Amino acid sequence: MIKISPSLLAADATKMGEEVKKIEPYADMLHVDVMDGHFVPNISFGIPFVADMSKATDITLDVHLMIEHPLSYIEKFAKAGSDIITVHIEAPDNAAECIRLIKSLGKKAGIALNPNTDPKDIAHLVDSVDMVLQMTVFPGFGGQSMVRQALDNIKVIRDMIGEKDLQVDGGIYVENCHELVALGANVIVSGTGIFGQKDSVAAIKALKQRCMAEA
Repeated sequence: MIKISPSLLAADATKMGEEVKKIEPYADMLHVDVMDGHFVPNISFGIPFVADMSKATDITLDVHLMIEHPLSYIEKFAKAGSDIITVHIEAPDNAAECIRLIKSLGKKAGIALNPNTDPKDIAHLVDSVDMVLQMTVFPGFGGQSMVRQALDNIKVIRDMIGEKDLQVDGGIYVENCHELVALGANVIVSGTGIFGQKDSVAAIKALKQRCMAEA
């Protein structure tokens, strides 16, 4: 099943509620990028934002922790209303321990990897996660071009995880989303490809239609 997860990083912060309401009927999840300025060179949303968003919408909150020490924050993000919490294999904290904690809090767990990370690095975790996130840009900033080398990982990961969700994030637009679906991705994250367009509703509808046509 194809799922679209609009990335709120690209939404107009001064009209966040309005932006979400417009695309809500067409979104399967809302992607929330959490950055700490250490693991990635940027700072973004935090715990209060997730708490506010969980009150404002019933859509699944897909929270991506791009932070150096997720173990210190997982419980707080879970209590704030996250539905899916994804951590990075490259983070210093033990990924298996992070996943156990997420699951113990009744949340779905994801593991993310950067474009230059070998999928073999997550092989020991795929049985315990609900989703794998392949980054198709190096995390930190929206609006980047897709790193083509990351595409080679998608089919490898699909073979590893069977029918579980395989999410991709980075440089995704209606013009290229079908390539990712063809390789095995089924959860598409797009920020600029939706909120950066003149008509975000038309953009998400076109994105979903193009992805579903390839599925």
